[in-house]
Amino acid sequence: MPLGSMLPYLPTVDATLNAASALLLAGGYFFIRRKNVSAHRACMLAAFSTSVLFLGCYLTYHFYHGVTRFAGHGFVRNVYLSLLGSHTILAVVIVPLVFTTLYRALRGRFDRHRRVARWTLPLWFYVSVTGVAVYWMLYHLKTS
Repeated sequence: MPLGSMLPYLPTVDATLNAASALLLAGGYFFIRRKNVSAHRACMLAAFSTSVLFLGCYLTYHFYHGVTRFAGHGFVRNVYLSLLGSHTILAVVIVPLVFTTLYRALRGRFDRHRRVARWTLPLWFYVSVTGVAVYWMLYHLKTS
């Protein structure tokens, strides 16, 4: 299938990957709280994989499509821009945190892993959930 025919579907794919990442992060947290390390590891590696796939799709879409402008006005525009702003800033911040957290876990430095994971998990979850919210507001919110 040529990229041009897939391009319109990439925002939906991105939102789906973000939602999957959020669910996997929640599952990973659930499992580690119950001391199920292998299920936690599986969820977190899957969340990392879905986030990497998301980033590839996101960059591809915006490379070929460019910017999509939000059509809303007034209060809803302010809400959208606030959400987008916090999402974008934290999406940049989360990348080194995810790599640091993953690196420490893979190296077996679990005391240091836990210290950074306490920050990484809620920020990563927020970025994933707000990514879905931004998608919904941009492509499905009726603004007229």
